[in-house]
Amino acid sequence: MHNFTKIFAVGLLAFGLATPVFADDAKPFADDKEINLLNLLPPPPANDSAETKAEIGEILTIQVTRTKAMEDRAIADAEEDVWRFSDVIDSPKFTKENLPKFAAFFDRVVATEGAVVDPAKDVWKRPRPHLLYPDLVKPVVPLSKSGAYPSGHTTVGTLMGIVLSNMVPEKKAAIMARAWEYGHNREVGGIHYASDIEAGRIAGTVIAETIMTHPDYKAEYEAARTELRDALALGL
Repeated sequence: MHNFTKIFAVGLLAFGLATPVFADDAKPFADDKEINLLNLLPPPPANDSAETKAEIGEILTIQVTRTKAMEDRAIADAEEDVWRFSDVIDSPKFTKENLPKFAAFFDRVVATEGAVVDPAKDVWKRPRPHLLYPDLVKPVVPLSKSGAYPSGHTTVGTLMGIVLSNMVPEKKAAIMARAWEYGHNREVGGIHYASDIEAGRIAGTVIAETIMTHPDYKAEYEAARTELRDALALGL
């Protein structure tokens, strides 16, 4: 965001005409220097390993059995934001417009995934299934040439699920089931291996447990949680 735009936005804030949601400038709660996945996760299976070949077989099985509804769900889940949990929260109040503090907080949560995961992806450089077997694997979700391992979508889905379920423990089982589906849909979409998904779930859990100890996280979490529970009429 350009400096003029920031100054203008701050001026609007002063008069209560805007909300402090700068998604493009969201500051991560942690990065790869604090959470080094290279030290926490095993390296991905080799391209010519029996495990990778078995995983390709699993992807191909899904490819010939997935329904149009499954494909549509996987395509929709390519979006990396907390609003993908709206079907579980099931409230017309669960929108960015109604929850500015909650939205800004989760912008930082999502930004944390990239800050932690992307450097590890760049080191391991595991080729996506469609790049390793271009004649066989036909993804239905937007393509990516970034490293496959660990799955960033699965990491952020797990991370968001843990944080959101802490805010709404009444729906914890449903929220975490949705988080697991969110990750699995990367395999349904043909863009990730099963081991990418597993590593992403581990990474998301580690990130969640780490950032929960940060003072800035705690302060913003409480404000976001209060705003959400008020909007959902759940009380504190």
